[in-house]
Amino acid sequence: MGLISDGLESIAGLPQPLVLAAAAAFTFGETTIGLGLIVPGEVGLLVAASTVKALGTGIVMWAVVTLAAVAGDSVGYLVGRRFGGRLRETRLIKKMGQENWDKATALIRRRGAWAVFFARWLPVVRSLTPAAAGTAGLAYPKLLIASVCGAAPWAALHVTIAAMAGEAAKQIESKLSTASYFLLGGLVVAVVVFLLVRKSKAKKKAVAALPPEDEKQLEQAL
Repeated sequence: MGLISDGLESIAGLPQPLVLAAAAAFTFGETTIGLGLIVPGEVGLLVAASTVKALGTGIVMWAVVTLAAVAGDSVGYLVGRRFGGRLRETRLIKKMGQENWDKATALIRRRGAWAVFFARWLPVVRSLTPAAAGTAGLAYPKLLIASVCGAAPWAALHVTIAAMAGEAAKQIESKLSTASYFLLGGLVVAVVVFLLVRKSKAKKKAVAALPPEDEKQLEQAL
């Protein structure tokens, strides 16, 4: 078993509730304002979802990830309502990029709740849009509906891709492992042939260098 299988199996070996909790935590961190800089949310989600092997488990994973994404949006929205326009001048927003904040707020002004839906598919911006929506005074029910509608297909896509990638990674690694055995076998054969040829040449040189009367005796010894 190789590194890929070892990594996936170590995660898959955890109790299912822990895997689901990890997926939820990574998703929440990815979608909540600021935490995406600290938590490798999308990568962690994909790793956790790569352990999905059955349809039922995939559906549960999808539901958990969707709820976590909506919860992250809700927290971001509340932060925006609490601090308003002052958020743009905070160290956090400056670190995430004020230009990204401006894109998010401009998107909210142009599209309203639709911005929350579309921003789900845009890295960084998706973490800022709920807070921008709270700052802009978008009604929470509108944000919630848009968040659910965006999070559901986003979660389905990530869980599906991760589950397929996890299985594909194992299959590819299995094929590579099989190929490596053939490669190793070929290398061993090549080394053996090289040594035999080298020995044969050395034998001929040794025999040629000896007096005729000793050739027969040396050939028998070799």
